[in-house]
Amino acid sequence: MMKIQENDTFPIPAQGPLTAEQLQRLDAWWRAANYLSVGQIYLLDNPLLREPLTLEHIKPRLLGHWGTTPGLNLIYAHLNRVIKAGDLNAIYVTGPGHGGPGLVANAYLDGTYSEVYPDISTNEEGLRRLFRQFSFPGGIPSHVAPETPGSIHEGGELGYSLMHAYGAAFDNPDLLVACVIGDGEAETGPLAASWHSNKFLDPVHDGAVLPILHLNGYKIANPTVLARIPDEELMALMKGYGHQPYLVSGDDPEQVHQQFAAVLDHVVAEIDRIQHDVRHGAVTQRPRWPMIVLRTPKGWTGPKVVDGLPTEGTWRSHQVPLSGLQDNPEHLRQLQDWLASYHPEELFDAEGALRPELADLAPKGVRRMSANPVTNGGLVLEPLHLPDYRDYAVALESPGTTVAEATRVLGTYLREVIANNPSTFRLMGPDETASNRLGAVFEATNRVWQGETLPTDEGLARSGRVMEVLSEHLCQGWLEGYLLTGRHGMFSCYEAFIHIVDSMVNQHAKWLKVANEIPWRMPIASLNYLLTSHVWRQDHNGFSHQDPGFIDHLINKKSEIVRVYLPPDANTLLSVADHCLRSRNYINLIVAGKQPALSYLTMDEAELHCQRGLGIWDWAGNETLATGPGTGPAGVIPDVVMACAGDVPTLETLAAVDLLRQHLPELTVRVVNVVDLMRLQPETEHPHGLPEAEFDAVFTVTAPVIFAYHGYPALIHRLTYSRNNHQNFHVRGFREEGTTTTPFDIVMLNSLDRFHLVMDVIDRVPGLAERAAGLRQRMVDERVRARAWTRAYGEDDPAISGWSWPHAQTAAPAVDGS
Repeated sequence: MMKIQENDTFPIPAQGPLTAEQLQRLDAWWRAANYLSVGQIYLLDNPLLREPLTLEHIKPRLLGHWGTTPGLNLIYAHLNRVIKAGDLNAIYVTGPGHGGPGLVANAYLDGTYSEVYPDISTNEEGLRRLFRQFSFPGGIPSHVAPETPGSIHEGGELGYSLMHAYGAAFDNPDLLVACVIGDGEAETGPLAASWHSNKFLDPVHDGAVLPILHLNGYKIANPTVLARIPDEELMALMKGYGHQPYLVSGDDPEQVHQQFAAVLDHVVAEIDRIQHDVRHGAVTQRPRWPMIVLRTPKGWTGPKVVDGLPTEGTWRSHQVPLSGLQDNPEHLRQLQDWLASYHPEELFDAEGALRPELADLAPKGVRRMSANPVTNGGLVLEPLHLPDYRDYAVALESPGTTVAEATRVLGTYLREVIANNPSTFRLMGPDETASNRLGAVFEATNRVWQGETLPTDEGLARSGRVMEVLSEHLCQGWLEGYLLTGRHGMFSCYEAFIHIVDSMVNQHAKWLKVANEIPWRMPIASLNYLLTSHVWRQDHNGFSHQDPGFIDHLINKKSEIVRVYLPPDANTLLSVADHCLRSRNYINLIVAGKQPALSYLTMDEAELHCQRGLGIWDWAGNETLATGPGTGPAGVIPDVVMACAGDVPTLETLAAVDLLRQHLPELTVRVVNVVDLMRLQPETEHPHGLPEAEFDAVFTVTAPVIFAYHGYPALIHRLTYSRNNHQNFHVRGFREEGTTTTPFDIVMLNSLDRFHLVMDVIDRVPGLAERAAGLRQRMVDERVRARAWTRAYGEDDPAISGWSWPHAQTAAPAVDGS
């Protein structure tokens, strides 16, 4: 046996660890997986080449990716060997997700595929159905997808494999996550940052990740960066990331099998040694985890030359090496030869089943990577042990008079969530946990940190529930991997910069949408966002930190997946957060401010309000003081509906209502607050949508609606466009006006301020403009005065910043309107 050297490269051994019989059987599995992969791309029928191929056997549209697939199949076969030899608990994360045929092929060969899809049986008819369904109408996608057993990773977009792998390994101490990174994927920014994930992996309480950088040299039409730099430079790069790299390179199958087997045996033993030493206290510094660089030809074992042009080992093998078979008989002949080169008669018996001696190579039961329960996270998901959020409520004597920091209050609740769930909940964020006022969590946990620590550091530890890194991509990817493998979490972020993960949340939403339709995929914990440091209170950072558009982005996703909440105060935030942590298979977006703000509802009131999703705040309006015939709560239809969604819009709406009640007491005002934004849609568009009759009762069918909204105004119009009273909706929100200024000046810049809302009422209530022209002029003047104050003193007028809801208005007795 060749001695493994701790150096940058691993020479091809003259004699590897595989016996002749082991080599023959392992190579046969690889050939079988390659054969099934090619068959999926090309064949409708004749799955075992019982007769010469004809055009009737070929799919009319050839879709799929061949180039990366043989490498993925080779790695899978070798992982099977070490899993079985060591009874390892392992999963397979596939960065080159377009190698979908390979992952489907291996799941079929180890039996899992037929278990979850009984109609894809382990015989010739099952093979025909397996081939036919791939990239075919009514079938399965060409990429690794939720339909693929063993997958936790949608392969439609590159860059996220390694962060998902680490997310899966966190709090899974016995799990080995083999992660294949394609050399095209390695060019993406998210993947480049992902190499730093090893600085956050706790060898004591977490599992291990084995990165396998698969270099086949090409993307779709160009060479890849890491495949074209010298080996010395590449190995130095991997060492710089904190890994011990091993290089396996070649195009001779026997040599590559032996070399890869030797390296894999060594790195698995090295991972076991690292974990043993750290867990028994023998080592305290951050380990240098092993990783493998596998360099093999693109499209290996495929056609070497097509139409006189080199194909194997070039970009031409990336997708479908042989196309246009209907017009080119030579391509049909080459396909026949290509498939026959794998000798399917040696791999499958007369019934079409994989031969027993080959089937025996696969691990058994849940040790199969395609059947590991953590790859179907709902199977291992346990409910969180949640504290009673009511215990953290802000006490109120009357609405709009008590000040609290909503996220600071939430932090006390999350502290107990963390304490109660020490291995199943993590809080992710880009260095903003304390900034976002969630600092109470550090009373129960620390920040995970495997790097060097200094005496001046605070709150860092080898193990912890808070994960902070200045990469929103890593926070998102770690959390996705964590959720997909059966745990819970929350991602706290500045509102403006969550857009960095727009594309990632797209992929997760697609995953959830499809997984909901697959019976064997069990529901996982929801992906929960808490966005704070939001657009209306970025007065110190300015325009660069102001963007509420993530709401708009999420609402484009399927309605059964997305939920958007805008709690107006601390108690509603507690209620919403508890609800979201209990939910499954959603993407929950919570937007809440961190600055001191007024509280409006007791906890009992907050619970009811959040359950309704939106509601009339009788204490804020004056309908209970009105008299006369009508259909409103006190017998009248309000003259105007003042609606609001978001904490700052709620504040400005209430301040505007205060002005209206002082100066236009005869005006009947209804105040409606919206917590669940999806309640605005019809119930035909969203499961949370308010039925038409209820919407009409709340917003009326005739009264002007002045809607103060947290984000871009067009979204409210989009959500309500089909409602009966939509023509009377006038929405104020963020208009892309911002700078470094005072909080009230920001709302004035965007015309969301209380004075402008009063003017909107005067302009839109019929007959009011003539009667209230003086008040309107006064509101214009008040805006001028408020701005002048900020320019003179550098802060808002205390009469504005210190406003609270007048207690006398709250206590006004109801008058019978009959």
